[in-house]
Amino acid sequence: MHQLLTRTTGPVQSAEPACGAPASLPPADGAEPALGVRGLPSGGGNAEGRGRLAVRLGRLLPTPRRTPFTFGYLAVLALTSLYARLGDADSVARLLQASSSDAAHLVRAPLRALFASALWLPGGPLSAYAAGLVAVLTALERRIGGRRTAAVFVLGHVLATLATEIPVALSVLAGHLPHTSLHRLDYGVSFGLLASVGALAWLLTPLTRTLVLGWVAVLLAIDLVEFADPLTDWGHPIALLVGLACRPLVRRAAAHRARSGRQPVRTIPVSGAR
Repeated sequence: MHQLLTRTTGPVQSAEPACGAPASLPPADGAEPALGVRGLPSGGGNAEGRGRLAVRLGRLLPTPRRTPFTFGYLAVLALTSLYARLGDADSVARLLQASSSDAAHLVRAPLRALFASALWLPGGPLSAYAAGLVAVLTALERRIGGRRTAAVFVLGHVLATLATEIPVALSVLAGHLPHTSLHRLDYGVSFGLLASVGALAWLLTPLTRTLVLGWVAVLLAIDLVEFADPLTDWGHPIALLVGLACRPLVRRAAAHRARSGRQPVRTIPVSGAR
C-alpha cells in the first residue's frame, strides 16, 4: 500500500521489481536583471546562482567518490531489477524464491538468505521507493561515511528479519503454526531503509526530525492497523527502532567527519514524500 514502506512477501507472481522544478534564485539586492529579447530577463545574471543550486542538487545523488557504498549498492539493485524485468520468468521466480529470508532458508543457509534477500528492489529503480532509498542512504553516507552507513543498513536488515522470523520457527516447533509457515517469499530492502531513516533522524534539525519520524510513524501505524502482512508490518517498526538506537554511533561519526573537514558542521534539512 505504501510504496516507501514495502517489503515484497507472499507467493511469487510476475516478479518484476520494476524502479519540481526548483525555484530560481532572485537577483542580488540592488541588481537589475539582465534583459534579453523583447525586454525579458535573459538569466545571465543568475548563472552563478543556478550553478550553486545545481551543486546542491548534485549532493542528493550518490557518486563513486563521495558515497561509494550507496553508489555501489544501488548499482547492484539496478542490475537485479533489470534482470527481474528482462529475464526468463521461471528463472526469476526461482531466484527470488532462493533469495527469500523466510525461516526455512534462515535455518539452512542463514548468511546466504540474509545477504540475497537485500539484493532486490520492489518497484524497480524508477519508483518512489527507489528515490527514497537514494535520498536517505546518500544523505546518511555523506555525514557518517560508507562503512558506518553499511553497518546501520545491515544491522537493521538482519535484526528485523531475525526478530520476525525466529518467532515463526519457534511457533512451528511448538505446534502453534503449520509447517507451511516456514516457507514464504520474503525479500526487499525496507528493513535496512527504515533503519537508515532512524539513524539519519539524529542528524536532522529538531523540527525536521519530528516531521520525518511522525510521517513514518503514521505509515507504520496504518500498516499495523490493516495487518495485511503481520511479519513485515512488525518488522518495519523494529528496523526503525534499530536505526534510532544507533544514535551514539551516528552522532560521533558525524562530529568526527565535521572536525576533519570532510563535511560541513550543520544539520540536514531533509523531508520525505509519500
